[in-house]
Amino acid sequence: MANKPVFDEALQKEIKSKFCYMDEDMFGHKRLFFENSGGSLRLKACVDAKAKYEMIPDCPLRYHDVSEQLHEVKAKGISDLLEVIFGAEPGEGALVTELTPSKTTFSITRAIIENVPGKNVVTTSIEHPSAYDAAAIYAAKMGMELRVAQANPKTGGVDVDAIVNLVDKDTCLLSVMSASNISGKVFPMKEIIEKARAIKPDLYIISDAVQHMPHAALYAHDLKLDGMIIAPYKAMGIRGCGYGYVSDRAAVLPHDKLNGKDAKEWELGTYPHANFAAMSAMVDYVCWLGRHYTNSESRREQYVVGMKKAHEQEEALLEHMLEGSETVPGLRHIPGVEVYFDDGPIDETRDLVVAMGMKGVDYTDLRLAYEKRHIIVFERINTSLYSKRIVESLGHTGLLRVSPLHCHDFGDIDTFLKATVEIAKEFGVK
Repeated sequence: MANKPVFDEALQKEIKSKFCYMDEDMFGHKRLFFENSGGSLRLKACVDAKAKYEMIPDCPLRYHDVSEQLHEVKAKGISDLLEVIFGAEPGEGALVTELTPSKTTFSITRAIIENVPGKNVVTTSIEHPSAYDAAAIYAAKMGMELRVAQANPKTGGVDVDAIVNLVDKDTCLLSVMSASNISGKVFPMKEIIEKARAIKPDLYIISDAVQHMPHAALYAHDLKLDGMIIAPYKAMGIRGCGYGYVSDRAAVLPHDKLNGKDAKEWELGTYPHANFAAMSAMVDYVCWLGRHYTNSESRREQYVVGMKKAHEQEEALLEHMLEGSETVPGLRHIPGVEVYFDDGPIDETRDLVVAMGMKGVDYTDLRLAYEKRHIIVFERINTSLYSKRIVESLGHTGLLRVSPLHCHDFGDIDTFLKATVEIAKEFGVK
């Protein structure tokens, strides 16, 4: 892959202009935000849409003009989520709406494990706590065995056979992430699902796509998933909402809902129209990006192309971060710097997440050294309940996670690399 950006200078500048706090923080301090895996840079359009519709007191379930407008906003948001983001067919499945993605994960996991017969639940050792703990809690509640596929410390993922070998005719649920939020490793979901269902054709399978969704299009229908979860706040959107897709058969499993509602209804109460407006604004942006590369009038196709180009840009950024240039060395070439899980080609199998360290340097001290240089990254260490199981499964006590986004450019990567060279010299690593 040529080490050059996918977006030309004019498009890159326009992309940057669409994000809040791209080059500085809320206090006006210069800042490079490379912590998008913890919560991404926000699109101005998402924030504006949220603010616009939060000002309106009307209930979308009424019949006057303002309420009818709100109903349209909500309907468009639901369509954008199910058909454009998740890739469902029109009328297929149902949307799960919660205040957080973690609650969404718990709700879907609970409905399946409590109502689908089986003797075991299969997951992996590097799932986010919301997915892992939900599987563990409801498996224990129903007297099922929790089977955990162990990570591959070299790749930063979990080998397909390590997962599939745990599935049998008595497996109730397979819960496996689409990509790791620690290593950036993208899981081969199609292969995993095909092999798992060769063992049990009617197996329920769900996927935590929170980390993968900011980097790529999703394919809930094509993969025949029973559940998929996303987090808008990690994908250029807003906090205060979590969304999930459930298949037709999962949608009608017993779950919390009002008795008078349709069997496939998962919305408990009236979910904020402002949040749906913000989601449509995010989709608008990706479709705008996609229209630079396709003449298709399909909103889904524009979105898929937009996310494809975003990932290609991120592949270029990742290669630049690892290899550097004539003016500044990449992480692979800075003495004392360790890049973890740097295995395989730079392509669609890797999202833009880099796990790294410096020989003999404490990860918190390393994070603070970057912060002193106005660069925000984050240490994932085994003293954190969110990190311990995952990093130890990957063979580490901790790591520094660096997670830019497609809106960044080579200049931003160079700033990070120059700071890394300075920090390595400061700590005297070789």
